[in-house]
Order: sequence, then structure tokens, then C-alpha cells
Amino acid sequence: MAFTRKSLILAAMLLAGATLAENMVPLDVKLPGASFKGTPPANMPTNSYTEPYSDAPPAPLMVPPGLQNLAPKSKLTTSSSNVMNGPLEKLVDGDKEPSETSIVLLKKGTQFVQMDLGSPAENFAIVIWHAHAQTKVYHDVIVQVSDDPEFKKGVKTIFNNDQDNSSGLGAGTDLEYFETRYGKRIDAKGANARYIRFYSKGSTESALNEYTELEVYGRPAK
Repeated sequence: MAFTRKSLILAAMLLAGATLAENMVPLDVKLPGASFKGTPPANMPTNSYTEPYSDAPPAPLMVPPGLQNLAPKSKLTTSSSNVMNGPLEKLVDGDKEPSETSIVLLKKGTQFVQMDLGSPAENFAIVIWHAHAQTKVYHDVIVQVSDDPEFKKGVKTIFNNDQDNSSGLGAGTDLEYFETRYGKRIDAKGANARYIRFYSKGSTESALNEYTELEVYGRPAK
């Protein structure tokens, strides 16, 4: 049976994809303690694009083996002129507990925390904990990466649930979600970048922006 060049290339691609899939492992995330929340109030002002509430563990996020959490060694800055209950470095100290002392608060409106990894990295998974002591939904959660610290060029959006473009960064297609102890796990698909921005615009509970912990799993760029 004769094989064409096209069929041989396709077979090689399928084999490479299968090999890559076999080498992937579940992302291992250290979880904070549980907090009593109950079910969301019936009158909570969610959107039509908000995921249904669930306290079940999310599906495993598959990543290459050997990744490290790059966040603890990063440098953090923010768009907020006032950081309450800081310092900002609390967001990468490993404390994800549902406690007021674990939370950093930023001003109202669309604000971001920017992470400088120090050098370009292949970023495969991002995990965000805003505040999970009570049932709430954060608005305009957007994650972008770039090699430009000003985010004026080479910007790639990893996640965007601002479907009405109220933050002016482009309308997203991702869903809003309820905060839980599991954090929001985002597949960054190996995005190569040095800088990461984490946006939000308040929640169903408050106009302020709360952040508890940020984790970025990756490896040095090749």
C-alpha cells in the first residue's frame, strides 16, 4: 500500500500529539482550607454568562511534568493608587486561606495586578484566588501576557469573561464563575511571556477588587 507525503506528515503529527498527551500530568495545586458558604442567594445579581455554582473539585488541568510555580520570585505592581491590607507581595506568599488577613484590596473600577517573572517563560497554567470566604462572582476577570511591561504591543489574552466589554479591553467569551477554595484554573497553553496582568472590576458583593493568591506554573523559555 503506497503512502502519500501528505498522509505520512499527518501520521507523524498524530503520533507527536499522542506522545505529548501521554506525557501530560494533572496540575498539582495545594488547596486552602474550606470555608462555610452555603448556596448563592437567589437574588445575587449574576449574568446570563455566569457558570452555575458548584463546590465540586474542577476537572484536572493537564500540564507538562516538572513545572514550577514562578510567582513567588516575581515582582508585583498594580494599577491601584491605594493598596489596602497589603503589601502586594502577600499575593505570592502561599497563603490562600479564607481569612481577611490573607486578602489584599485594590480600589474600585477596573484594576490590575502585574507580575514580572524576571525573564520570558513558557506559562502553562495560571491559578487565581480572589476571595473565597463567601459566595461571590468577580466581574471582568481578564488575564493577559506580554513581553512589553507597558502592554502596548505583543499582548495576548489568556482569559476574558468581560462579555460586555465594560473594561474596554475587548469583549471576552469566557464565563463568569463563583469563587471557591479551588481557585480559578486557566490553561495558558505554554504562552511565552515575561509579564502577566490580572484584571478585575469588583464583584457581586463589593466594588472593591480583592486578591488572595496568584500562581503561575511554567518553565524558562527556550
